Amino acid sequence: MIDPHRTKLSLQQCHIPELYDGFQGYNCPAIHRHTCKQLQGDKMMSISQLLFNILEQSWIIKYEWKEVKDGTKSLAMAFNKYAVYLNKQAEVSSAHHKAEQPETLTGKYGEDSKLIYDLADQGGELLSLRYDLTVPFARYLAMKKISNIKRYHIAKVYRRDNPAMTRGRFREFYQCDFDIAGAYDLMIPDAEVVKIVAEILTELKLGDFVIKVNHRKFLDGMMLCCGVPEDKFRTICSSIDKLDKTFWGDVRSEMVDEKGLDAVTADKIGDYVKLNGGAQLIDQLLTDPRLCEQKAAVDALEEMKVFFKYCGLFNIIDKVVFDLSLARGLDYYTGLIYEGILKGSETVSDGKGTVGVGSIAGGGRYDDLVGMFHPKGKKVPCVGVSIGIERIFSIIEAKVNASEEKIRTTQTQVMVVSAQKNMLEERMKLCNDLWRADIKAEISYKQNPKFLSQLQYAEENGIPCVAILGKDELENGVVKLRNTSTREEVEVARADCITEIKKAYQSKP
Repeated sequence: MIDPHRTKLSLQQCHIPELYDGFQGYNCPAIHRHTCKQLQGDKMMSISQLLFNILEQSWIIKYEWKEVKDGTKSLAMAFNKYAVYLNKQAEVSSAHHKAEQPETLTGKYGEDSKLIYDLADQGGELLSLRYDLTVPFARYLAMKKISNIKRYHIAKVYRRDNPAMTRGRFREFYQCDFDIAGAYDLMIPDAEVVKIVAEILTELKLGDFVIKVNHRKFLDGMMLCCGVPEDKFRTICSSIDKLDKTFWGDVRSEMVDEKGLDAVTADKIGDYVKLNGGAQLIDQLLTDPRLCEQKAAVDALEEMKVFFKYCGLFNIIDKVVFDLSLARGLDYYTGLIYEGILKGSETVSDGKGTVGVGSIAGGGRYDDLVGMFHPKGKKVPCVGVSIGIERIFSIIEAKVNASEEKIRTTQTQVMVVSAQKNMLEERMKLCNDLWRADIKAEISYKQNPKFLSQLQYAEENGIPCVAILGKDELENGVVKLRNTSTREEVEVARADCITEIKKAYQSKP
């Protein structure tokens, strides 16, 4: 177990406050059980059980929570998958406030700064909702004077954007961040972070993917050799960053017509940003006479050589592509940058159309960000990645909608039904017995529901077992158990009902 004092993270800072209510201390009691609608099996799992898994698997300390609040969808699968991999790597999980001082966030996101939510409380104090988890993490490192840490954080961020739910774009959404802070040898932490991204995307089975990489210093050197004025570097980077969403002609028009870049310079940039490849592209660029005049570009290419070597050692070389069109418009990046993208059209069909979600993971090296918040300007080199959970769910939901597979939408294992009227009390008694035996069960909330309607409900919601009560069953002291999938029915003694249900159904998802 990691000592919170050694890592300089207090107990209250080593949790995920957005995901539960009511911190209770050090013990890890039984989790509050409740039934909520969700996809099952490989798709989803119980929210409460998920959070228990995350905290139990982490190496910090265990908590109790009173009630988990899930919005419109379960985040279980993504959280659980991430926790498996991140707990292998991270020393701690961490959390920070949702609101920050405006000056903490301004000047860090380039043209996307317009998407920051600015707030004013009743006393007139100005605050802003966090745009991402990276800047608050850097501020925290500076405030606590932490120079070495590996951490992950799953929490909500906020963007004053135009939401497009089918494309995974929201104003409030979850991100999963993994970061390594500390001064280490060249490209070792960077390659590890990219390796983690590759593992997670492979395990989620979203489809074939590629991790595009580039280097901020190479971009700066490239723009110098193309003739871009230094004061336009960041704004031109923001335009290049749109190439995954639009065509080069539109980006060129924005550079020339809106940002005043010389047309010849824009065409030179176009020659470079169309290039992509592997380690062989690095060798090709090192022979480019214009680039060789720029020390920043040459240094970046030499660093990329080392990075690709480590990717080969991590067996992810086939997933990594050096793409010169990747720019990432955030201002705080200083070195390697990368994005995880589904291959092909970057869209998924749901039977009604296509879902395009762009990148599903992105990050890079940000060596100067902590120094912006440190009172003495001390720099702490950092590298990390953010994974967009809602974007991943947009893909998963589209695949589920397009498939003909019947998906369970509830954790309920048994539906207690009645074949005649005036059986509500008997249904409630049997349901209570099942609850006391830790079997998830439910009944219709109508006093005299139609028998066929109850069976139809069980089939539509994928409830595997139906316990049928009627006058004959009560007189004979039996319960009729119906397999929802096969529609086969068997009578069992009322005293053996719980045992038979557990044997046949409870082990199933």
